[in-house]
Amino acid sequence: MNAKLIGIYGEQTAARYLRQEKYDILSANFTAGTGEIDIVAEKNNVICFVEVKTRKEGGMFSPADAVDFRKQNNIKSAASGFMNKYNLKKEMRFDIIEVLLQEDNVYNVKKINHLKNVF
Repeated sequence: MNAKLIGIYGEQTAARYLRQEKYDILSANFTAGTGEIDIVAEKNNVICFVEVKTRKEGGMFSPADAVDFRKQNNIKSAASGFMNKYNLKKEMRFDIIEVLLQEDNVYNVKKINHLKNVF
């Protein structure tokens, strides 16, 4: 499976996880300006902008490490665009969901880490 398909699979897995955790999915792959948000979800009246990072297990770095300062700023910019587009005045939060896949079978999710309010 190539990197793009792994990313799509990870985003679908993260969306399922969020639904199981009682989040409402408001949008997926929302773009505004230079930024894109993988998933926009809401729970307890808080809008969560979620970046999904999917990797095979055994990597040297955490998937969340790929969300650098530049990427964070792009996500924040897109989040502002989302809030303005829908005229929302709710509390916001920025999360990262790491989807770790088994090395020998990328269709098997080994672990999901939901890092809340990380930037």
